[in-house]
Amino acid sequence: MTLFQLVILAIVQGITEFLPISSSAHLVLLHELGGPSGEALALDVAVHLGSILAVILYFRHDVRAALAGIAPALRGQLESYEARLALGLAIATVPALILGAVLQLTGWVHHLRNITVIGWMMILFGILLYAAHRLMPETRSASQFSLRDAVVMGLWQAVALVPGVSRSGITMTAGRFLGFDRHSAARVALLMSIPITLATGAALGLEMRRAEIDAAALARESLIAGVIAFFAAWAALALMMKLLRVVSFTPYVIYRVILGVFLLGLAYS
Repeated sequence: MTLFQLVILAIVQGITEFLPISSSAHLVLLHELGGPSGEALALDVAVHLGSILAVILYFRHDVRAALAGIAPALRGQLESYEARLALGLAIATVPALILGAVLQLTGWVHHLRNITVIGWMMILFGILLYAAHRLMPETRSASQFSLRDAVVMGLWQAVALVPGVSRSGITMTAGRFLGFDRHSAARVALLMSIPITLATGAALGLEMRRAEIDAAALARESLIAGVIAFFAAWAALALMMKLLRVVSFTPYVIYRVILGVFLLGLAYS
């Protein structure tokens, strides 16, 4: 992979991973559809780790609170916000892990990764995000995140295993349907992304170990990709969280629909 291709891959992944516009829809334009190579897998691991590090550092106060809540949550002491947050994030991760394992074992994960599926998912779930934003009142904040919310949003998050749905997009949609204001919906959705993205990176890492690659030759490229993805994700994340205080999800919806139509045009041409 050339340096230019490497930079483009890292920037695209970093920017799109946590915006509600589906990183899969963008990466499918960069990767071959015949299945990822060992090199692509190694770089995917690097950009996943780089981008999730940006989220962890951006929401470091919430991450610290969740870590502090693990011990009391394990003891069943759920009076504090920290304990409820820690348990909630764990609960929200379970459905996606179960469904992900089923899709991987059955081989359906490869059947779903095609331009037609991604194009339709971009459009349909973009419209659903718009409906949630327009129809639901903004009456709740992130501090009111409950275990019931974790179950509901976790089930929605599992649907995002279908490429093109967008993990962040569908959890933000779920948050808005639950009455969270748009900034809080994005905050909760992105906190939920931390454990599932780490799990995805670990799964890619295991798959990479089974591929025939020269790890030493990829070390430099992976480091470059990870660093670029970190800064791209941080910039995109900071801008989105700032804009969501004054701008709706509509620009993302419009972008999703346009890209979805473009992908369907490629699929049916």
